[in-house]
Amino acid sequence: MADPILINRYASRRLYNTQTSEYVTLDEISELIKQGHDVEIRDRKSGEDLTRQFLLQIITEQESKGENVLPVNVLTGLVRSYSTAAQGMLPDFLSHSYEMFAEQQASMMEKIPGMGAAGSWQKQQADMMKSMMAAWMPQVQNPVAASPKETSEPEAESQELSAVKQQLAELMKKVDGL
Repeated sequence: MADPILINRYASRRLYNTQTSEYVTLDEISELIKQGHDVEIRDRKSGEDLTRQFLLQIITEQESKGENVLPVNVLTGLVRSYSTAAQGMLPDFLSHSYEMFAEQQASMMEKIPGMGAAGSWQKQQADMMKSMMAAWMPQVQNPVAASPKETSEPEAESQELSAVKQQLAELMKKVDGL
């Protein structure tokens, strides 16, 4: 893994990306992180590591914009952990939990067919939606076959129910295959 990008914070509170030799904003640092880069933020004069403080600030800003990822019960638990004996164990637990989450997410993405090609994935989604709609509204697929004049009402409902059951079974097979 590459060394983290060093960001210096100057006395003026401006942030300077030493890799690109330009001043950056918190949003730009957030984008670097989303692109997979690690960052290290240090006070230019004292050398103090400010990374944690700025990462928390980025998270706070994201949460305030309505991009809620952290549930209230988790935030409450974190606040409580600062005054309990669990404080010493919590960082390791959270770190390991997040690593497991990231590994499972990567594994799941690999198992989804066509995830590498956005067009293929979108086509699969569209096909799945069409099949679901066909199950719920068979007259859209074949209006003549679903004509109420040709079948009695109980028979039509029974056929629709059978079609829905068949589509559900097919979808379950696809989900199991993932």
